Amino acid sequence: MPVAPPIPGQLNHLPPGAGITSDSVRPKTALVILDRLQRQSSSWLQGDFRDHPVRLRPKHRVQTSCSRKRTPMPSPDTITPSQLSRLIGLPDAPMLLDVRSDDDHAADPRLLPASVRRDYRNVMSWATEYTGKQVAVVCQRGLKLSHGVAAWLRHFGARAEVLEGGFEAWVSEGHLLLRSEHLPLPATAGRTVWVTRARPKVDRVACPWLIRRFVDPSAAFLFVAASEVGAVAERFGATPFDVEGVFWSHRGQECTFDTMIQEFGLASEPLLRLSAIVRGADTDRLDLTPQSAGLLAASLGLSRMHRDDLAQLEAAMGLYDAFYRWSRDAVAETHNWPAAPSAVGRTVP
Repeated sequence: MPVAPPIPGQLNHLPPGAGITSDSVRPKTALVILDRLQRQSSSWLQGDFRDHPVRLRPKHRVQTSCSRKRTPMPSPDTITPSQLSRLIGLPDAPMLLDVRSDDDHAADPRLLPASVRRDYRNVMSWATEYTGKQVAVVCQRGLKLSHGVAAWLRHFGARAEVLEGGFEAWVSEGHLLLRSEHLPLPATAGRTVWVTRARPKVDRVACPWLIRRFVDPSAAFLFVAASEVGAVAERFGATPFDVEGVFWSHRGQECTFDTMIQEFGLASEPLLRLSAIVRGADTDRLDLTPQSAGLLAASLGLSRMHRDDLAQLEAAMGLYDAFYRWSRDAVAETHNWPAAPSAVGRTVP
């Protein structure tokens, strides 16, 4: 490409052989200089100086965006710990698959809430279980295991993401972790089974909500006659809760919901706030929180609306979802109308 001719003030940067130097310019008149430059312009346009381009040297080197050290762009198929933590506990949270190696899991057996342990070595045998579902895959550092499993899941039609930084990043940022030492072993179809008294009101609905949102999303719940809870638990490999004389039950003035939060290590601020509401509604201490009376009223209403206990549980899941979102995100929010008392009775012109 032809190089543009120089302009006065840049004569020292002319290529060799141009015939003009600072010393030769001084005694000449402006007309002579312009004539010489005009003739050399013609030579440049004809390509005579193609091998000697004029280079303008700035006094200071300017750092461009290309010369700066670039930060690698995140993969489009990853999710950060902070992003995932905002989804956990919600009804539309992704399914969490823990594919850490056995050694890594043994070193720290805690789990992300509601996550399920899966063996990465035989992913092709179980990947079809997640076809069409939203999945987040967790390994120790968010590297080869989780990326490989996520790729296979996408191959079988899942919408799979990798937890950026893996389990180590989740722990280092201080997010909620599930203690697994008291987690019941899966009884059938890879899910835990729980049994309690029929006709639930508060605690026997709050506990299933907590288990499905933070412990085992696929958990099954059996509601049976109070006298048969123990025998059903033994015969069907179920875990009894909210009955006398079992591990998962009331302790002192605290209800079973409190017990589960403590034993599973789920003592976050939103869940502790919700547990106080549940405790007040379940133990006839409506003075514990202003919200306890409302939860009790809604729970009794739902028990009258549904004869089937499982139907009642499904209907109440949304109620507890709403209380949890209030406990997490909307405690400081108020509502009043009209906003100012002076506005009452005012005529709009």
